Amino acid sequence: MNGEKRVLVVGSGGRCHAIVDALSRSPQVGKIYCAPGNAGIAQQAECVAIGVENVDALVEFAKNEKIDLAVIGPEAALAVGVVNAFKENGLRAFGPTKEAAQIESSKEFAKRLMAKYEIPTAGYEAFSDYEGAWEYVKARPLPAVIKYDGLAAGKGVVVAESYEDAEAALRDMLLDESFGGGRVVVEDFLDGPEFSFMCVVSGEKVYPLAMAQDHKRAYDGDKGPNTGGMGAYSPVPFVTEEVEKFALEKIMRPTAKAMVAEGVPFVGVLYGGLILTNEGPKVIEFNARFGDPETEVVLPRLKSDIYALFDAAIDGRDCATEWSEEALLGVVMASKGYPGSYAKGAVIEGVEGLQSKAYHMGTAQKDGKLVTAGGRVLMVVGRGKTLAEAKAMAERDCAQIECENLFYRKDIGHKVLD
Repeated sequence: MNGEKRVLVVGSGGRCHAIVDALSRSPQVGKIYCAPGNAGIAQQAECVAIGVENVDALVEFAKNEKIDLAVIGPEAALAVGVVNAFKENGLRAFGPTKEAAQIESSKEFAKRLMAKYEIPTAGYEAFSDYEGAWEYVKARPLPAVIKYDGLAAGKGVVVAESYEDAEAALRDMLLDESFGGGRVVVEDFLDGPEFSFMCVVSGEKVYPLAMAQDHKRAYDGDKGPNTGGMGAYSPVPFVTEEVEKFALEKIMRPTAKAMVAEGVPFVGVLYGGLILTNEGPKVIEFNARFGDPETEVVLPRLKSDIYALFDAAIDGRDCATEWSEEALLGVVMASKGYPGSYAKGAVIEGVEGLQSKAYHMGTAQKDGKLVTAGGRVLMVVGRGKTLAEAKAMAERDCAQIECENLFYRKDIGHKVLD
């Protein structure tokens, strides 16, 4: 870093570590702060102890430190209006306003938008009452896709294979209010391989990033509960040029235009969680920010200046991107028990001296030692000319990391490598 720009990254997970890492390669950037950051981010940025939803403190810090650009990472910060507050105070922030972030924070908002503007997605109905939702599900074929209409850290989606599972999910979301009170969206089930298409959006302008695929289930063979993601890879061999063009021209660009038409123009990263059905790509969900763990395998492939891309998006200027041909594959090392309850504070050894890049997702320093501090703890990202080479590097390095309380999947990328 030998530039003059001062940057603040808001967030603490692996996604934010990857953003900090990419910014550190920019010739324009001289100083990076991260609020609150983690033990890995602290090696590349100065961490400041401000929570992601502490809007006033973030604004005050940005003013005092003469921050040229803030990058808002997590959905919780977007949903409370951090970007709005920065704009109101004459500060530059990359990310959507609270109103535009509804495309993630409200499943019903997103589904209504797609229905109105004919963006391909699954049929759906929304409910706030348990009885109505249960009657609807009972009258439909299985599997049933039940989504909590709000933020649930990637865990508020249940694909119910039985009516018992469907009833339990509805009870959990509507009666027990596991994610807080609210509504659910019940969707038709779509079949096909899933992939993640992130684009930098500035009003009607859409700049595609490299494709990725993540693995949601906790255990090998895509078994176990849904998680925030247990690994990812990029590029995605089954996404042909034709599929990518369809996704860009029929899904991502029309969605950006729809947001402008609705009076909530989007600036930031629009994440399309897509599925390749027999009828072509359709939307499973939209997120209003970089995906995690996809960011950790996408941004290292970006050869052009990420600061220039963020800066141009805020102003609505054009900006070209250049991508490496390299393949990246990352394996998430998670605390035993995740995505359920898990212990923190287990000592981690062997992270130094890896060939792979280890992005820190949930780590801390305690008594001079690196310890676990979250459900997902590290993402070990290998690289190579092929996905098989990248996978071999990542798994070799995972085996070198010693921690009694971590587990990881051994089959990341199996859909394209087997």
